[in-house]
This record gives sequence, C-alpha cells and structure tokens, in this order.
Amino acid sequence: MSRIHYKTYKGITLIARKLRKESTYSEKILWEELRGKKIDGFKFLRQHPVFYRIDKEWVQFYVADFYCSKLRLIIELDGPVHEYIKEKDKERDKKLEERGFFIKRIKNEELTNIDKVISELKSLIFNLIKE
Repeated sequence: MSRIHYKTYKGITLIARKLRKESTYSEKILWEELRGKKIDGFKFLRQHPVFYRIDKEWVQFYVADFYCSKLRLIIELDGPVHEYIKEKDKERDKKLEERGFFIKRIKNEELTNIDKVISELKSLIFNLIKE
C-alpha cells in the first residue's frame, strides 16, 4: 500500500478536527492519561485518520479515537452505540489487523477504574515492543 498522508485529503482533515472539538467525556478522560507521552514515552494522537485501503484516488479510512504510529496501536472507546454496530466494528478491525494495526477496545464504563485501564495499556505496549 502506498504511503498516503491524511493531509492530502482536505475533507478528512476537517472531519478529524470536528471530532476533536466534539470529544466525548470518556475521550477527554483517557486523553488526559495519554497526552504528552505519559505512557512509557509513546506519542498518541486523538481522532486521527487511519487509512486501510487506497485505490488510485479512492480511499477507505476511519478516524481512530487514539493512535500511536510507532506501535501501530489503535485505541477505541466503545460507548452504548457500539452495542448496535458490533459487526461493523469487527469487519473494520479485521481489515486493519490484516494491515498490521493492533486494536484495543475499551468500554466507556471501564474508565471508572482508570488505573486499571492504564495498567492494561502498559502491559499491551510491553507485549507489542517484545514482538
């Protein structure tokens, strides 16, 4: 797959900016823990476009809640709406995993124990580094 930067597509940039401005409460909580390389020195971006198919001028992408390019790690927060779109999420996760991305899904209610979530993320990062 050719290397494409999302800024090549102005509309995608606008979508990502809009999503960052409209962050959910859960996204704000987790972002406070991820921003500024707080987890083991890894940089995370929020509401970042991730491409999973590029055909000439046609692209398929989605905007990840949080993304670390060095680890190719996508963190998705799942609120109540995800109960109704589980199949869509599975299909997208499969496409991304086939292209070398790692996906970690966290339910919003898990953030009530943020220390546990951060501990799980650190463990996942440790395992990704070992690979």
